[in-house]
Amino acid sequence: MLWHNYNGIFVFPPTGNLIAPIMKVINLGESNSVLNHFMAQLRDKDIQKDMLRFRRNLERVGEIFAYEISKVLDYSVKKVQTPLGIADIATYDNQIVAATILRAGLPLHQGILNVFDSAQSAFVAAYRKYDRGKDFHINIEYASSPDLTGKTLILADTMLATGASLEVTYNRLREDGEPAHTHLVCPVSSIFAVDYIRKHLPGDKVTLWVAAIDEELTTHSYIVPGLGDAGDLAYGDKI
Repeated sequence: MLWHNYNGIFVFPPTGNLIAPIMKVINLGESNSVLNHFMAQLRDKDIQKDMLRFRRNLERVGEIFAYEISKVLDYSVKKVQTPLGIADIATYDNQIVAATILRAGLPLHQGILNVFDSAQSAFVAAYRKYDRGKDFHINIEYASSPDLTGKTLILADTMLATGASLEVTYNRLREDGEPAHTHLVCPVSSIFAVDYIRKHLPGDKVTLWVAAIDEELTTHSYIVPGLGDAGDLAYGDKI
């Protein structure tokens, strides 16, 4: 699969309908920054043993993504009263809702909230429910969201393996109002999932932000090299 890199923005060639908008896929890991330092620690199997450090690194990654997303928001100049006069300062106008898929996305979500501290929040419990053998479907047991109509949605999940969970979650959240634009934050993604999301979500209303795109997806839908099970690494093994 081929794609083109335009200043860190990966634009995949269109398939099918040639007039369909092409979704922007922004890989921050392609540029040298401290983000890659945190990603290296998240992937390191020895450093991963410290759950507190793993969660904190995810939180810091979320802060970096939020900062980068802030650059593409809508701004206008406001007058701010200081003790000595009036300062003209451009601040963003978007109403932001930060959403995450439980449970692996929670530290990432907190990092986004650390930057967008006045944002509302939405939470979705989505997971793979295996039917027979390797076959599974995505099950949603819980969703809580404010009205999303006309707002900027930032939907975070640490791992983007197949893209199915993110697609189902995105469509479920849209039942609570149509966002003006959605930013998907997925630090570790597979090539398969990136292509899947590009084909199944509206390219003119969604931007995908990643820090790494890994080439391999196993028959059990695990990303390789990936980083393992982010939820277990952050909060401990589940039954």
